[in-house]
Amino acid sequence: MIRSLPLVALLGLIATPALAHTGVGPTAGLASGFGHPIGGLDHLLAMVAVGLLAAQGAATSGRRALWAVPAAFVGLMVVGGVLGMSGLPLPMVELGIVGSVLVLGVVIALGRHLPLGAAMALVGALAIFHGHAHGTEMPLAANGLLYGLGFALATSLLHAAGIGLGLAASRLDEKRAPLLIRVGGGAIATAGLALMVL
Repeated sequence: MIRSLPLVALLGLIATPALAHTGVGPTAGLASGFGHPIGGLDHLLAMVAVGLLAAQGAATSGRRALWAVPAAFVGLMVVGGVLGMSGLPLPMVELGIVGSVLVLGVVIALGRHLPLGAAMALVGALAIFHGHAHGTEMPLAANGLLYGLGFALATSLLHAAGIGLGLAASRLDEKRAPLLIRVGGGAIATAGLALMVL
């Protein structure tokens, strides 16, 4: 038995850990990035609001708004994520995130259709705060590229959910759809105000 100890020790040293668990190895970045936007109510509400704003804007700006508004958000969120991963400071990130929920909710609730360029600029500016928070909260062991892909994918899915809600309202009752979307915006704005107070 004593003669087999060196063999056991050698096998122990060369053994690699089992990577069957989520959050270990390459999947750690993707899973962590995907979970980040979904894990916070402020992020979740803002992402759905961007989708609702895109659906609302499609009535005046055409169907191009359905992809252009979310694409502007995701693109500038990635820029903010790179800034956060790089350690570059951005003032008032948390206020910018919670404020984005309130601002987007109010814009939707007012029902005044923004020109497509203005809607893209608004969501893009707000996206930098969300991206910066994602970037600064990246786990140390995560792969930055996979982490960024994860939060971009989750964000896109949440945008799609908001667009889906807006389009579903139009299919259910075309006349009342604008009002239903505005009520949704009001609910989001109210939640944003509550998050600011808390």
